[in-house]
Amino acid sequence: MAGKTMQAAQYHPDTNECRVNEVPIPDITDDEILVKIASASLCHSDLMLFNGSLPSGDRPITMGHEGVGYVERCGANVKGYKKGDRLGFLYIKGCCYECKGCLVHNLNCERGTASIQGFGCDGFFAEYAAVDYHNAIILPENLDMKTSAPYFCAAFHGVDSCGLKSGQWMAIVGCGGLGQMAIQFAKAMGLHVIGLDINDTVLQAAKDAGADIVLNSTKPDYVEELKKATSGGADAAVVFSAAQAAYDTAAKILQIGGVLMVIGLPSKPIQFGAIDLMRKLYQIRSESTGPPQQMPRAIEFIAKHNIKPTVSYYKLDQIHEMIEKMQTGKSTGRLAVVF
Repeated sequence: MAGKTMQAAQYHPDTNECRVNEVPIPDITDDEILVKIASASLCHSDLMLFNGSLPSGDRPITMGHEGVGYVERCGANVKGYKKGDRLGFLYIKGCCYECKGCLVHNLNCERGTASIQGFGCDGFFAEYAAVDYHNAIILPENLDMKTSAPYFCAAFHGVDSCGLKSGQWMAIVGCGGLGQMAIQFAKAMGLHVIGLDINDTVLQAAKDAGADIVLNSTKPDYVEELKKATSGGADAAVVFSAAQAAYDTAAKILQIGGVLMVIGLPSKPIQFGAIDLMRKLYQIRSESTGPPQQMPRAIEFIAKHNIKPTVSYYKLDQIHEMIEKMQTGKSTGRLAVVF
């Protein structure tokens, strides 16, 4: 570290905007690792800062909760890591990582002090970040640091936790960058995959990612087409879109008793039909990236099956371009800052 400051893209709650600021390189606690960030990717949930559905505090916060990088320095309690190690990491701090709540999701920690990096405390759109060692995992050598940040979103767990068997049908609703990764996961698990989106360019990217069938859900006959192709409907639908309409679509395309997997986070509560649930027309599940005990299986699978996200590269001072591109639906893959 040549100096004591760094560049960081920070959300300013007073003006509801992002600015690139010069800030101090973070101090670390005994349980933390100072990481030199290699790349950090933008997620749709990052945009929830701007509409207030995932509020930050009252001070500028470094954005970003998907990142990878290199060990720079370790706290006194950190074992098993050394300078230069290639790390990926999750993003919830201030929790114990071992109570009953944490074993379900770290935001449920019994301490009541859990905080999401990029929202409640500083995240990864910066040259350096402080990472709790519980959240860290060493990345296999065959994973490119420029494209690995998106692995630390919920695509793998969303597909895996549906519990489907080889040969069954999975619908991916919302085929942006995360959905395209999910298609690769599903195909590697031996599933048949249908991609649904409202953007034909995105659907072509889904086809390129391996989807067996792609359908535009704005067309009036897409449900009939899907049910004909799947002999009655998908066995699971994983929703990566953050639109209520996407959840409405998912409920229409499932086999009786199929799994509706909630991944995309709309700004308002999702609505489901109580009578549909009473009739058990479908079952609702949800997944996220955590807790960190789940990540070794995901990273092992990614490395074994050579899962490669489609990523467009940016510099930190292009963060506004990235945000605008995602807000307007012009991105067809993942967007990452490479340092």
